[in-house]
Amino acid sequence: MLKVILGHSDDPDTQEATQEVIDRCVSQLRNLPELPIKAGIIFAAIDFDHALILKEIRQVFPDIDLIGCTTDGEISSILGFQQDSLTLMLFCSDTVDIHAGVGYKAKENPLAAAQQAVQQATQKCSTPAKLCVTLPASYLADGSTTNGELILASLKSALGSEVPILGGAAGDQFRFKTAYQFFGNEVFTDALPILIFSGDILFSYGTGCGWTPIGRKSIVTKSHGTVVEEIDGVSALTFYQRYLGDRQPTAENPLAVYEGNSDRYYMRVPNTCTSTSSINFLGSVPEKATVQMTDFNRDDVLHAVKTSLQTALENYPGIEPDAILLFSCCCRRWLLGTRAKEEYQIIKTELGKEIPICGFYTYGEFAPIQPQGSTYYHQETFVTLLLGTK
Repeated sequence: MLKVILGHSDDPDTQEATQEVIDRCVSQLRNLPELPIKAGIIFAAIDFDHALILKEIRQVFPDIDLIGCTTDGEISSILGFQQDSLTLMLFCSDTVDIHAGVGYKAKENPLAAAQQAVQQATQKCSTPAKLCVTLPASYLADGSTTNGELILASLKSALGSEVPILGGAAGDQFRFKTAYQFFGNEVFTDALPILIFSGDILFSYGTGCGWTPIGRKSIVTKSHGTVVEEIDGVSALTFYQRYLGDRQPTAENPLAVYEGNSDRYYMRVPNTCTSTSSINFLGSVPEKATVQMTDFNRDDVLHAVKTSLQTALENYPGIEPDAILLFSCCCRRWLLGTRAKEEYQIIKTELGKEIPICGFYTYGEFAPIQPQGSTYYHQETFVTLLLGTK
């Protein structure tokens, strides 16, 4: 059995918000069977005293495996979409094992960090890992960034290719200075916290973005890392100007990067242009990759939320999930503006029933593009993860 309880507070005072979240969780625990609390996930706004939050939660729930991060916005089935708020999701089960691990210095050595986190979590598991949820560093204290693809590749190496990896990179409310990660009662700026699920866990997932590919498919003819120099033999900026004219590339027009020869793709957001007409993206774009320009429409972007949920529901192996985790991109929130709150409202309407929901707006999402497929690092994507038991 798996039962999930939630707390969510929009009180701006750290002590008051934490107490409200704890009180709500304790109140729900009184109505549950005698199930052990296995683990918890915290999503918190950037301006809270995060060390105090962790201290207070651990005093009440001292034995749980706890991870979390700061965000660009928080979501729950209690308060819907919020900013400047605090959420806590607790997992209670007698048949599902959930264990946390953390790796340090994720930017300097992501492989070592991933191996450290996975070893720490899996050595406590009595059965093989089935699912990994991760909330890694993004913007660091020195203003630099970690590499989402390298973190993902490192986790795949440490876990093996059969374990799906889902989650999102920590955010700092569009300040792009420092994002924080949580593990136990510790706060970090360059860490890789994970939760490993094993035992009697059922899950499924779905993704959706909503951007429409336009024009013909093209080939990246010169790139290194996140910098694309040429597409179809012309500068990346020239390629964009074919569609945008003199307008600079922005998050409204990311590249669709195709998965091999398939019609499935993930998104890459243009960030800055160089003096040589190259474009620096917010994620790696492989040389020789097939790409396509995309167009932005708010209705289509919101419809992708329904696609994400429906895909997850269609592939869920049980009768009904016990909890839902949501990971949505900060660029979606920014581009949707006042309509960002509709993402959660769509989920609630489509479900038509009360299921605990928690999530946050990320600086990059992790999820397979298709069921039983390989995990990718996404941008401008909405990810739905369903959790439950037989």
